[in-house]
Amino acid sequence: MTDYNGAVPAIAKALAKRGYVTLTPVQKSMLDPALTFSDALVSAQTGSGKTVAFGLAIAPTLLGDAEKFGPARQPLALVIAPTRELAMQVTRELEWLYEMTGAVITSCVGGMDIRSERRALERGAHIVVGTPGRLCDHIRRNALDMSALKVAVLDEADEMLDLGFREDLEFILDSAPAERRTLMFSATVPAAIAKLAKSYQRDAVRIATSAEEKQHVDIEYRALAVASADRENAIINVLRYYEATNAIVFCSTRAAVNHLTARFNNRNFAVVALSGELTQNERTHALQAMRDGRARVCIATDVAARGIDLPGLDLVIHADLPSNPETLLHRSGRTGRAGRKGISALIVPVNARRKAERLLAGAGISATWDRPPSAEDVMRRDDERLLADPIFSEKPREEEQDLIAKLVASHGAEKLASAFVNLYRTKYSAPEDLIEISVQQDTRKPRERAGGEGDFPMTPRPSRDEFGPAIWFSLSVGRKQNAEPRWLIPMLCRNGNVTKREIGAIKMQQDETFVEIAADHADAFMQAVGKDKALERGIRVTRLTSAPDLSRPAPAKPYVKKSYDDRPKEPHGDDWAKGKPRKNTSNAAGPGGPKAAEARDGKPFNKDAKPFRKDAQPFKKDDKPFKKKDKPKLANSSNFERRK
Repeated sequence: MTDYNGAVPAIAKALAKRGYVTLTPVQKSMLDPALTFSDALVSAQTGSGKTVAFGLAIAPTLLGDAEKFGPARQPLALVIAPTRELAMQVTRELEWLYEMTGAVITSCVGGMDIRSERRALERGAHIVVGTPGRLCDHIRRNALDMSALKVAVLDEADEMLDLGFREDLEFILDSAPAERRTLMFSATVPAAIAKLAKSYQRDAVRIATSAEEKQHVDIEYRALAVASADRENAIINVLRYYEATNAIVFCSTRAAVNHLTARFNNRNFAVVALSGELTQNERTHALQAMRDGRARVCIATDVAARGIDLPGLDLVIHADLPSNPETLLHRSGRTGRAGRKGISALIVPVNARRKAERLLAGAGISATWDRPPSAEDVMRRDDERLLADPIFSEKPREEEQDLIAKLVASHGAEKLASAFVNLYRTKYSAPEDLIEISVQQDTRKPRERAGGEGDFPMTPRPSRDEFGPAIWFSLSVGRKQNAEPRWLIPMLCRNGNVTKREIGAIKMQQDETFVEIAADHADAFMQAVGKDKALERGIRVTRLTSAPDLSRPAPAKPYVKKSYDDRPKEPHGDDWAKGKPRKNTSNAAGPGGPKAAEARDGKPFNKDAKPFRKDAQPFKKDDKPFKKKDKPKLANSSNFERRK
């Protein structure tokens, strides 16, 4: 039996029963006798055993010299967690850790029945675990009595501040007795955490374990470069290649989670979804399906990045690249926990290479760049697993001897082996064929930019002579179709799975455009765009065997003066081309139409028009202006009486 120096005897028995041989650094640090009655600010990475660590730390404060708890009344300890999943996980951990102490542990989390929680609090509890919002509700409704509280624990304090729970935390801590112990556990200690600790802790001991200096040593990081169109196919091959007991695929949006869940269900993967749009009951069932083996793949948003601990979680796949290095670390921290080995695979489209490199550099991680497993790699790995299957080492049972003899006699060993292989492979989804792309690192330096001392240093763009060998391609679009490099280059990158650095010279003609593609990427480019496939806007791509002859421009068409007979006959027909008056094409037959109809004799028809007087005299300057007749006044006008 391992000697747990400083641990409460009942807690030590629970650890031995659970099979703990050695404690993690953060757990050992919390058993220091100097911390028995002190506040503490602990920074330790996810997966380092923080839950057991603060369970060990608060036990002496709660039990004192007693071996077991007395009757449950007001809570003695309060544990605050940022998410529902983490709160439920902490509850389960504390239940087995305090099993032999007789502790009553109650959870208060959003999404659960608040009436059941209130009844549990009325019956009494020694330890309460909850999320900030639900705990504030119980305090305001006088359902949670904080008067007897001895210790408060903030788990993942940095995450709670990031989620906007600062006001809730301050309200909860202000409601607790001032003489309580306050323990804060955080992966990092930014300025906001230090300020919160200074406000609500007294002479806190700062503990930084060695795990903080050496992050995720048990995690193998792999950056897999893929064509943009092959992102989902690459995920399928990675899942098939490793066949992990449990795996998590992280997406950036709920819509992406729903899409991948539907596709993987169709591909015969045992998959569940985990996102913020699910109810607490649905999320609990999803995690339970992962724990009991009914599901092996969890498609999740970043809501599951913190606090989720699944047994046998050996693989984390980043379907969408995380937004910052912290999220990358917390996602990856779901694997490689408690001494287990794990793999964190980043799916990196060719146009996101730079972003992935920045994320890895910001997190201080050195990843192995490679291609995703090909279909042949997956099939080869399946064969290895088949040959190493322990079923071949088992002896046939006595009741199976007769059936085995009949099968061998009827079909022979070769047919039996073929049937076994077919049955074995039908259990799994078929792998996908992937487009081969280069995984060489981009060694280009940033371009130089003119400016002052504060500008970013950049190197000049290499000349065309430095582009190297290239293959010419022809596009069925030119100046006549308003072709421009500003939309041609992004289109080629999207459809051809290349980047701008693989595109060389672009020569535009009247009805055709010639594009240079680096020779190393020409085959992959042609495979992506397809031989007979039309791209966006109906553009077709043709591979040329030699460079196009662009030395002389296309001859200009000679100018030909058109005669009247060559002029267009629309919209007014032959009469307009020959100089005759235009015909009225309106269907109106009188003054009510937009134009007057034309009579058969060619004269305009207007039944209201007066005949033109040939003897009319021209207007003279000295003529008096024409005076209109006075209009009759209305009955309500002011001069109505005078007119009468």
